Amino acid sequence: MANLHSFYCWGCVLVTLLSTGFFALVGVGRWRILACLWAILPLTNALLFTRVPIPTLVPEGEGMRLGELLRSRVIWLFFVLMLCSGAAEQAMSQWASTFAEAGLQVSKTVGDLAGPCAFSLLMGASRAIYGRFSERWDLVPFMMGSGVLCIASYLLATLSGSAALGLVGCALCGFSVGILWPGTFSLVSAKCPRGGTAMFALMALGGDLGCGGGPTLVGLISSAAGDLNTGLLAGAVFPVVLIVGLLLVRRTGTLE
Repeated sequence: MANLHSFYCWGCVLVTLLSTGFFALVGVGRWRILACLWAILPLTNALLFTRVPIPTLVPEGEGMRLGELLRSRVIWLFFVLMLCSGAAEQAMSQWASTFAEAGLQVSKTVGDLAGPCAFSLLMGASRAIYGRFSERWDLVPFMMGSGVLCIASYLLATLSGSAALGLVGCALCGFSVGILWPGTFSLVSAKCPRGGTAMFALMALGGDLGCGGGPTLVGLISSAAGDLNTGLLAGAVFPVVLIVGLLLVRRTGTLE
């Protein structure tokens, strides 16, 4: 699962590099052309998905129904974990370029490379490393350690007072959040083996709500405070909640 999700990170790095190169050569004013070019990717995916075999996760009639899933406290616990995973990741990632530009007083080109590109590169490295040694490392302690590192990264990025250390914190945040999303998927699969497709749809919904809500919260608080650091500092609440959730996961049984 970690190795599979690492390709998302390599894709982000590639998109950042190619988009940065496009803007450097053509100019930001022609961003609509770039948007149309990138639209080719989802169109290609739509065609490829028509050829992809989709196996059944749970034998027909044995999976948990949606109502049963919604009544389960364990499922809601994992829903919160997914929400926090997405929020902790995107709250920093979506603001990384602006953070780099404001902190170092550099151009958008340099800001994109120092911010989201470094973030995605380390996030992919984290997933690849865990994928390599997953048989030796217990997932829950690894995720809890990642959550602690994520909190430290947010604090370093916002409270260090140094632009260089702030960027280090931003990049380390990418490494810290790498395992959170795929790790939560793996945990919920183990705890709820009959969850089936509906369960994974709920998890994806929770993750996407976090991906949208995290950056929104940072933006709203930054706007109210007039300072991006204050908004990003608020983002540290997500790994805190995630760690609490993981402690509760260790105390839950398997849903048969």
